[in-house]
Amino acid sequence: MLAILALTAATLIGPIAEDCTFNGIPLHGRVEIVESFPDLRVQVVSSFPDLKVKTVTSFPDECGKWEYVDSFPDFTIQFVTSFPDIKIEYVTSFPGLP
Repeated sequence: MLAILALTAATLIGPIAEDCTFNGIPLHGRVEIVESFPDLRVQVVSSFPDLKVKTVTSFPDECGKWEYVDSFPDFTIQFVTSFPDIKIEYVTSFPGLP
């Protein structure tokens, strides 16, 4: 019974945990865009995102700060238009959980 309640509560808060992780992947850091076998499938939206993302060129050490790289990423993403793992919105300030 307790497991059902925990599962229901996790579903209500969305796919991203309170510590800004998705399935154990911290959602900040160095990110590489790939065409296949990503760690995360991401859809870009203009409203109701799961995460607000700010692209940076250095120090991507806070929730929602992503530095796009071509090698040695912390995690990989693939942009999709349907069935994403998370939905993001690009912002210029206040990245993180909405």
